[in-house]
Amino acid sequence: MLLSIFIKGIIIGLAVSVPLGPIGVLIIQRTVNKNRISGFLTGLGASLTDVFYALIAGFSLTYIIDFIRLHQLTFHILGALIVFFLGIYIFRKNPANDMRRYKRRGCNYYQDLISTFLITFPNPLVVFIFLAVFASSGIVFHISQPYDAFTMILGIFTGASIWWLTLTNLVSSFRHKFSLRVLWWFNKISGALIMILVLVSFFVGLNKISGF
Repeated sequence: MLLSIFIKGIIIGLAVSVPLGPIGVLIIQRTVNKNRISGFLTGLGASLTDVFYALIAGFSLTYIIDFIRLHQLTFHILGALIVFFLGIYIFRKNPANDMRRYKRRGCNYYQDLISTFLITFPNPLVVFIFLAVFASSGIVFHISQPYDAFTMILGIFTGASIWWLTLTNLVSSFRHKFSLRVLWWFNKISGALIMILVLVSFFVGLNKISGF
């Protein structure tokens, strides 16, 4: 029983993580500009947010869900603004300066992990995504089944981690082909793509919010 739940969790974790949104572009950008460890930890930061909201959905914490539903527009706007300005920051980055900084200070992996968690955290729509996924998959958790719930959450985290590990290793295998000029253009394209994806996600999310 627990193995079946764990496998379902892995599938859900993969399904939620695979679509290449703004954070996926950020993970690719950090993998190319830094290394695969930085990219992977960036992905894990996003996975921590998924785990947090999956816990809320999994345990049916109604009072938190109601609070999120009440303030979801504020969260949605805040989250979109944060990621949009991140796109501007990446667009303006100079890879030569970054490389000198990394050689002098090294990579701050802790910062990569925490920063992505803080970037993705103001997106409470994730909790409604998990609620929909749990309902459609026939998995309904109650507080009387904590082991089942935690098994599912562990599966979701594992599935997301598998995807980020696969993506960062794949991107890293081509990283050595990037010159400074290519990196400069890559930052421009990544930053612009993040801004575009944020705007699209914002208006799609706005439409969903109006439907709740």
